[in-house]
Amino acid sequence: MFLQTARLLLRPVTAADVDDLFLIYGDPATNAFNPAGPYPHRLHAESVMGRWLAHWQANGFGNWRIALKTAPDETIGFGGLSLSRYADVEINNLGYRFATAAWGQGLATEFALRAVRCGFEILELGEISAVVRGNHLASRKVLTNAGLRYVRDIHDVPDAPPSLLYTLTRDDWRGG
Repeated sequence: MFLQTARLLLRPVTAADVDDLFLIYGDPATNAFNPAGPYPHRLHAESVMGRWLAHWQANGFGNWRIALKTAPDETIGFGGLSLSRYADVEINNLGYRFATAAWGQGLATEFALRAVRCGFEILELGEISAVVRGNHLASRKVLTNAGLRYVRDIHDVPDAPPSLLYTLTRDDWRGG
């Protein structure tokens, strides 16, 4: 499932994306709000990529590789919709991470809006959620701009402050 926005190209991830995955997810700056920290080595990225590919195979949707239309061969991030479990909550999770060079340009919001639209119009999901750390103000703003609203705290990381669960239903999206 290939998608695009005014500035972005989204395509399903492939095994060939693992080096870019490690570059972005292994960067300490992109993990400033991630309690698990950056990926420690390329093998970890390979393992994650394997799970992402299996999710696409099993569900027909998952994470996309994100590039600018003006530079289609350069990966600027990854993001998508996936079935996930956080603490006691099973959700259709909206997730994303962008290389630092892509920050501050509204690209995450542009991506999130397109992913939400895909989730409701193409995948016909009833609800889309996201989990974010409370101190990650930029990501919280992206979620709010994409229409998601804070629902409750969830305790998904032992010995850490709770994460925040944001959600948008298809009915609310249609009405918004």
